[in-house]
Amino acid sequence: MTINRRFNNEGIDSHSLSQEEWIIQIMDIYQDKVIRLAYTYVKDRKLAEDLAQEVFVKCYIHKDNFRNDSSVKTWVYAITVNLCKDYLRSGWKKYIHVMDRFGKSRPSSVLTPELSIVQKSEHEALAEHILNLPLKYREVILLFYYKELTVCEISQILNKKETTIRTLLQRGRELLRRKLEKSR
Repeated sequence: MTINRRFNNEGIDSHSLSQEEWIIQIMDIYQDKVIRLAYTYVKDRKLAEDLAQEVFVKCYIHKDNFRNDSSVKTWVYAITVNLCKDYLRSGWKKYIHVMDRFGKSRPSSVLTPELSIVQKSEHEALAEHILNLPLKYREVILLFYYKELTVCEISQILNKKETTIRTLLQRGRELLRRKLEKSR
């Protein structure tokens, strides 16, 4: 599959676009998703936004290095994950724990205000438990459940075998289940 066919599958026609138009379309499609993914690593909204900008700069600079081994989405997410990991390994990291708002619950019209508050509280507690998992479990759970990526795509992003990803998912879910039971 060529790069053009992959871009066309994602609504981007790279043939008729300049590099600037191409990156603008990539940013329009992935900006919010990249910020949310970066946030799950660094737990700071402003820092996640800064890292997202850096992701798109790298995409712009390295567009010609895209190997067609995966979709553009997987390529952009892999750059995001690698940048976040590099940041966390660097001496400049700061840990600012901010309550995550990526999974706000939407109140249903049949929910009473009381049930809506309980549901929102439970969802925030789940998000907090997920964000407190060790990184190796947190990243696969977030990529699988929140980004809705397949095990194969996660394997490509994290550069790990699919069997390893399945094992990390299983262990991460078990660890999360124990943490949730303990907190009740």
